[in-house]
Amino acid sequence: MSDRVQIDHACVSRIAERLVERRQTLAVAESSAGGLISASLLSVPGASAYFLGGGIIYTRQARETLLGITPGALGTVQSATEAMAVLQARTIRDRLGADWGLAETGASGPGGNRYGDAAGHCCVGVVGPREASRILETGSPDRAANMTRFANAALALLDEMLGGTP
Repeated sequence: MSDRVQIDHACVSRIAERLVERRQTLAVAESSAGGLISASLLSVPGASAYFLGGGIIYTRQARETLLGITPGALGTVQSATEAMAVLQARTIRDRLGADWGLAETGASGPGGNRYGDAAGHCCVGVVGPREASRILETGSPDRAANMTRFANAALALLDEMLGGTP
């Protein structure tokens, strides 16, 4: 049973406000959050002013087809790492011509992923005029709660990069 974790709508509102004020745009590539990042950003009226699009990059096939990242292009970059989150953020930003790219990759649960990461492991990345990445380990097998926590972690990092609360 999922504990009651909710999207941080105050954070989403700050992001929307800053992007609109700056006339900047955003593209999103998410995996284990399953679309919650994009849905949260699109829940704000006027989202079309800043949200260019995104994708749920849940499989290797999706990564290759939607982002154009082939196994040969990965080099030493592994899935569910900060390097992968940054690569996907950069790629989705560039493919959609956005000012900012936001990406998330991880293992939502209830078990770990095929790369050896435990449930609750997540990496988020933001690429824009500056870039940053972060790892989140919830230690929980609760899939739904982890998905929301992963979305909140990605949104919080973007908020920080845009000058929000640390």
